[in-house]
Amino acid sequence: MSHQAVLWDFGGVITSSPFEAFNRYEAERGLPLDFIRRINATNPDTNAWAQFEANRIGIEEFDRLFLEESRAAGHPIPGREVIALLAGDVRPRMVEVLRRVKRDFRIACLTNNVRAGKGPGMSRSAESAAEVREAMALFEHVLESSREGLRKPQPEFYLRACQRLGVEPGQVVYLDDLGINLKPARQLGMTTIKVVSETQAIRELGTVLGVEL
Repeated sequence: MSHQAVLWDFGGVITSSPFEAFNRYEAERGLPLDFIRRINATNPDTNAWAQFEANRIGIEEFDRLFLEESRAAGHPIPGREVIALLAGDVRPRMVEVLRRVKRDFRIACLTNNVRAGKGPGMSRSAESAAEVREAMALFEHVLESSREGLRKPQPEFYLRACQRLGVEPGQVVYLDDLGINLKPARQLGMTTIKVVSETQAIRELGTVLGVEL
């Protein structure tokens, strides 16, 4: 089945990874490396982060619940401080790749996010928010967990994206920076690319699609 569409994660793919900001925060405060990620990976279907991304709780509740979870793990962090770390910088080269791919393929964005801040679900400056809006406008569809009530890695979220695009999973290439989010996409039949770096991802995408990027 030939590729007809490309499905993109946003944070860590179109923008720099928020994990970089998490690690800076941890280093500044003498916290264990990847402490915030470990909190978010504990009880991943029911924890504060999962509920916030699926829009089942608001920011006040998230602030309290994340503080409780991180305190239980040994280092209390208010949830609001984590939200402030989420906004990455738009990668201009990746945006140009979006424009190129859009000429020949259907494109959509599938993102886990939260309703907070000035950008699409993240805390951003006005300038950064404008760059995000420009990038988002390139997609035919943007599926946000905070609006859909579903989140990666739920297979239904990926299938909903395919439905919106009018394609079968086997016709889709999917890019994400997290292996846990790529696994269900592969199981559904998508071709997956793990984004380790911008250059690597663009090279692999060009090879898979058979186009010069």
